Parts: sequence; C-alpha cells; structure tokens
Amino acid sequence: MKIIKKIIIGILAIVVLTLIVGFFMPKDYAVEREITINKPIDSVFNYVKYLKNQNDFSVWANIDPNMKSSFKGIDGTVGAISAWESEVKEVGIGEQEITKITEGKRLDFELRFKEPMNDTAMGFMSTEMVSANQTKVKWGIYGTIPYPINIMLPFMKMDEMIGKDLQQGLNNLKVKMEK
Repeated sequence: MKIIKKIIIGILAIVVLTLIVGFFMPKDYAVEREITINKPIDSVFNYVKYLKNQNDFSVWANIDPNMKSSFKGIDGTVGAISAWESEVKEVGIGEQEITKITEGKRLDFELRFKEPMNDTAMGFMSTEMVSANQTKVKWGIYGTIPYPINIMLPFMKMDEMIGKDLQQGLNNLKVKMEK
C-alpha cells in the first residue's frame, strides 16, 4: 500500500511541476522566411494576393493532388476564403481567410485548421521593393499554443517544421514568377 501511495504522490508531483513549468514557458511562436524575386513589386504583389494562385506555389497545396479546394468571396479581397480538404494527414482540413490588405505591401490572413488538429494561426505575405525589377517577399506564420500544452513548444521545433515548407513555397514562387 505504501508503494502505491508513493507512486501516486510521485505522479501528482510530476503533473504539478509540469503545470508550474508550463505557466512560465512561452506560448507564442513565429516563423518567417524571405526570398528576392527578379520581378517588379506590383507584379509580385498582384500575384500573391490571390488565394487561388497560392495553390500554385504552396508546398501544402501540392502534397495531395486529390485535395478538394473551394473558394468563397471575391479572391484577392478582404473576406475571401480558400478552403481545403484532404485525407493526407500533412494537409488535413482547413481554410484561409484574407483579413487585411495593405495594397502593394502586405496580405494578412487567418488560418483555421480543423483536422488533424483544431487550431487557428495568423499569417502574412509581404512585398518590399529592392530595386525596380527586384522584390523581397516575406512569408510568415505565427500563433499561440495554449497552456498547458505550451510545455511542448520547445520540442515541437516550429521554426524547422514550418520554416522549411515556407522556404520551399517561396522557392516555388520565385521559379513561377521568373519564368
């Protein structure tokens, strides 16, 4: 009986310690990548602001050729929504909604994941003129991992996990735009 009591106390101590540590751990993550494209800023921005075009360069949209896509609203305007549905776990089910457009500079959007996990993240794509025929494009995703799950954040390696896909998407965009 004493052994069971010690085991229960030990488990409770681990749970309490985990909850205390989680309280002090970061909850937010942010991942950004950038690339320079040899095209004028207006042509680059006017391409990336359309959600339908993002399926041409996004890594996630190209993982499943059988992915079902749908669009609501006027593409390239605030409130436009791109939804996707896939049986492939890395793609899952979700939608992206344009929440703000700073014309010629930045597109902000909300990502709502429904499966395999239920989560919401924010994202952006921004363009900055480097020269008359060069544009720097940044793509970022940021969000919050709720307490107490946030204790896993240092082990999730969000920068590596999301960053490589953002960079590959930007590389795809560069090839597409510079054709």
